[in-house]
Amino acid sequence: MGVEAFEQLEDNLKSRSYEGREYRHVPDYRRGVEKGTVLIAGTVVRGFPKISRTLVLSEGVPRQFEDRVVLEEKLNGYNVRVARIDGDVLAFTRSGIVCPFTTRILERLVDLEPIFEAHPEAMVCGEMIGPENPYTAHDYPEVDSLAFRAFDWRDRESGEPLPVAERRERYDAFDVPQTRLFGTFDVDDASEEARRVVRDLDADDREGVVMKSPDGTTQLKYTTAAANQGDLEFAFSLPFDYGQAFMFRRLIREAFQSVEWNESEDDRRDRAHDLGEAILLSMTDTIETVADDQAVGERHTVRADPATVDALLAHLRDQGLTLEIEDDSREDGDRVVTFLKRVQSTNDKTKSYLDGHIVQE
Repeated sequence: MGVEAFEQLEDNLKSRSYEGREYRHVPDYRRGVEKGTVLIAGTVVRGFPKISRTLVLSEGVPRQFEDRVVLEEKLNGYNVRVARIDGDVLAFTRSGIVCPFTTRILERLVDLEPIFEAHPEAMVCGEMIGPENPYTAHDYPEVDSLAFRAFDWRDRESGEPLPVAERRERYDAFDVPQTRLFGTFDVDDASEEARRVVRDLDADDREGVVMKSPDGTTQLKYTTAAANQGDLEFAFSLPFDYGQAFMFRRLIREAFQSVEWNESEDDRRDRAHDLGEAILLSMTDTIETVADDQAVGERHTVRADPATVDALLAHLRDQGLTLEIEDDSREDGDRVVTFLKRVQSTNDKTKSYLDGHIVQE
């Protein structure tokens, strides 16, 4: 990046600190620079590139890929990038913030030190998944609490990825768990294979797939109906805090999937029924909860040593979130906390409408 371009970018950098270490990060997408790119200790940690989405597999896949397509699972959790800076292994969120909880809990979940000893410039990219998750909780039968799954390996400064086969071999060699591989297919067969896999994932209430070129430079995602409807159920439970664009995009995905899959009238009505339940039942539950003078928001449970839980709660409050601790206990030396991230708009507007305030339309 040239000096003039960097000077324009510099005005948009946000300054933060982690345990006395100052750093700056790019909080949103800027031309030529990925969201979440970090400047820390004289080095760069690149953000993770935005992955395009297709609404129609049969058309989107051949437009995006030329030859072979690698099919891997897309997991429902939160994205982290891990790099070693001046001897410290740090975990960065998608927006480029050092997460104290993830940085500490990773030591319990996976040993990344051998990777950084052998490859100091590595940026380990993965998903944190499981029910005891402070950001995006989702049940996976193979995860009791919280787990890490690697899905990419990039150079921390250039952002260049390893080819998929090499990346998977390296992680296997370092005994690091990865997202599921479904296979590598000719582009002419890839959309049908992806559809088959997505149907199976949908039946298991899983998220979807990411399709990649073998060199790892081109990526395309596609999600299941279960994921779309789960997102809608969550968003409509907090209808005044999640924008119309968030909800509309997921409804559009459902419509295109129904048409591409040539669903029968009965199957389409079943999908419509499921969509209606996801939307209406979540909203009525919220209204009844507020009518009973209870708060609504995002509920999470976390399990870690007491210092790590303290660091997480302080971090979330520093982000301006209002937390209500609902349960706080100790199990085998760990502190287990269930907390509610209170969302003000849905609480306030729902209460206002219940009190008879009129709606301006």
